[in-house]
Amino acid sequence: MSKICQITGKTATRGCNVSHSKRHTKRTFDVNLFRKKFYWVEQDCTISLNVSAAGLRTINKIGLDAALKNAAEKGYLYK
Repeated sequence: MSKICQITGKTATRGCNVSHSKRHTKRTFDVNLFRKKFYWVEQDCTISLNVSAAGLRTINKIGLDAALKNAAEKGYLYK
């Protein structure tokens, strides 16, 4: 499973773990992703998306159809 949100396009970022002695080691900050199924009323079908928590809030705020149109325009959707 790819670590990319299909609605917002969020990806994993890189950073450092910093110990008590201030030693820096590389790490990744993963996205808070969920594999969710949504019922798309306009197309009368069920779709499955990799969505972050921010993506879920976006879908709740503007609706699934509008969120999918925005994601398609920006190129975040993939099969």
